[in-house]
Amino acid sequence: MGSTPSSAEMVARGALLSSLALLFSYVEAMIPFVPQIPGIKLGLANIVVIIALYRYSARTALVVNLVRIFLAGFLFSGVFGILYSAAGALLSLLVMTLLKKSGRFHLVSISMAGGVFHNVGQLIVASLLVGTSGILSYLPVLWFVGMGMGSLVGVLDSLILTRLPRGNTAANR
Repeated sequence: MGSTPSSAEMVARGALLSSLALLFSYVEAMIPFVPQIPGIKLGLANIVVIIALYRYSARTALVVNLVRIFLAGFLFSGVFGILYSAAGALLSLLVMTLLKKSGRFHLVSISMAGGVFHNVGQLIVASLLVGTSGILSYLPVLWFVGMGMGSLVGVLDSLILTRLPRGNTAANR
């Protein structure tokens, strides 16, 4: 077998990562959080997205994110859940990809930025849907939550990526 993965391998890899991200979304939906502070989540699915970004490509991470968002939305949260998740995930992935490409940031810092910008994307959509920018006053709370959860996800990803076999990845070509 050559150094470039076949289309079937890439589809299988994407399906596996998307399934794992969907499973993490489901597990996260089962975890109760403080009801007085809406919008707080662990971001478990982002573990898989960051693995896809670091081991494969931004495109693979985007596909994993989109598949997970639509499947989780249809299964658990509906159209508004899809809108919020898509806004957060796409902005988060864009920022993480740019920071990674710069080569100046550690994975944990990139994950923290991802957590923060995921929340920023969701707040922007919320303010547009509600029709008021007042909802953005919640940003400082979600900023710190995003940093905390993003650092947790980043540490987990660092541990996973050091133990995960490299195999045939874009990073190795």
